[in-house]
Amino acid sequence: MISFESDYTNGAHPAILKRFIETNEESVSTYGFDKYSESAKTKIKEACKCPEADVYFLAGGTQTNSIVISTMLKDYEAVVAANTGHISAHEAGAIEYTGHKVLTIGEEMGKIKPEELEKYLSGFYSDENHEHMVFPGMVYISHPTEYGTLYSKAELEGLSNICKQYEIPLYMDGARLGYGLMSYDTDVTLADIATYCDVFYIGGTKVGALCGEAVVFTKDNAPKHFMTMIKQHGALLAKGRLIGVQFDTLFTDNLYFDISRQAIDMAEELKKVLIEKVCRFFIDSPTNQQFVILEDSKLGELKKELKVSFWEKYDDTHTVVRFATSWSTKLEDIEKLRELL
Repeated sequence: MISFESDYTNGAHPAILKRFIETNEESVSTYGFDKYSESAKTKIKEACKCPEADVYFLAGGTQTNSIVISTMLKDYEAVVAANTGHISAHEAGAIEYTGHKVLTIGEEMGKIKPEELEKYLSGFYSDENHEHMVFPGMVYISHPTEYGTLYSKAELEGLSNICKQYEIPLYMDGARLGYGLMSYDTDVTLADIATYCDVFYIGGTKVGALCGEAVVFTKDNAPKHFMTMIKQHGALLAKGRLIGVQFDTLFTDNLYFDISRQAIDMAEELKKVLIEKVCRFFIDSPTNQQFVILEDSKLGELKKELKVSFWEKYDDTHTVVRFATSWSTKLEDIEKLRELL
């Protein structure tokens, strides 16, 4: 069976497993106060070129989105997201479960355009009845988006300026951030993200870690007693080293970026095979996620030997599926796919 199902179907990068074994017998402080977590935070701040940042570690993406959003919003506020955004479509109402609404707006290939955000926010405040409505309290974006597309530096700056105008934070979901940063079709750096976003997270679960996400507050704006609120949500790991060791390893000797580039290189090879086999693309993605339209009977045959993710129905007889490469994808996997197709 060939698998391009997702970028987190495998375990952890071997360097992380090796580090776990090397540090396993050490007795270190708990709840994230261990030396490895502190070292990882320092390295992340340096990589972001944001020494004043506050960094926290959480276990997974949905957990991270839920806690960051719910602790930053006031009781009467909601989060604005694209209607295709992860928190809008694929997190089982996790945000709403905290008591906050997700306000969805139009998108273009998964991205919120600055002009669309401006139109939405100005429309809200020009409504004479807005005091009777839930207030937009922050803006959520993901990079890469659900469709593997990327924001440009100009687009991030535009969104950031609008958020500043309305005094609400811009939050970036970076579950696959490494793959976005190492795409050959981006002008955005980690330092740019730290500049334009008020808070974002660096995804580990989908980029080589066994689990873990690093939340970065960039403007001295972490919610007061944020660690205490993490614990209130049942998300504070007693053995905080579990995530600290992983991020300390990922941000040593450029590993996070190198393995992300590996996935991008494999995605480029994957695209060549898909083009060679005259597959029809649903969208032109510059990241590790590739979306292809397959005829349903053909897909049924392929599923006997191939794992891909269902994305959406294209029409009555065709389906959009996602091929995802990762740090663990090898050229042999691409060659096997070529033979299968």
